[in-house]
Amino acid sequence: MTDTSTPPASDSSAEALATTATPAAEGTEEAKKSETVASDSDLFRQSEIAADYIEGLLDILDYDGDIDELVSAGRPMVEVVGGRLQPLVGQRGATLEALQELTRLAIFRATGSPSRLLLDIGGYRASRRKELAAVARNAVEKVKEHGEPVRLEPMSAFERKCVHDVVNAIAGVQSESEGVEPSRRIVVRVAD
Repeated sequence: MTDTSTPPASDSSAEALATTATPAAEGTEEAKKSETVASDSDLFRQSEIAADYIEGLLDILDYDGDIDELVSAGRPMVEVVGGRLQPLVGQRGATLEALQELTRLAIFRATGSPSRLLLDIGGYRASRRKELAAVARNAVEKVKEHGEPVRLEPMSAFERKCVHDVVNAIAGVQSESEGVEPSRRIVVRVAD
């Protein structure tokens, strides 16, 4: 049997902590700063794990692509750019969504923490975001013109978020999701 208990802290480590302590207000600010730095470094580490995972998949599939890992808006991101990548996006991004979930699982396996990784391949998400903004504005125009709710086609969570963001930025209308995956959709209506 292996003993996995933590050994008691020595007096010298307690003294070291006491000598590095700062006043309460200063300590709180420094703690927040170090949490932010640790958080950003954790997010970047997640993007590195994801990039390694995606690189392995590309090697197995014999696809060429440049992989960029970054942190944006508090989320780890990996972007894959190159030719011949459309099969990795799939119809309406279905394969991309599946790859994103697999990559999130790889991050979870490596870190023990869930990830909000956003994976983009061939610029699909950026172009889809533009399309969805147009769909959202069109729905808003119909709602304002007729006063009746507009139900959009079922969408992925990413797509719904894009539409909600556009609708929420326009006064006089609101949006909400209804239904159950994979048939979850957005309804745009006059604001209450």
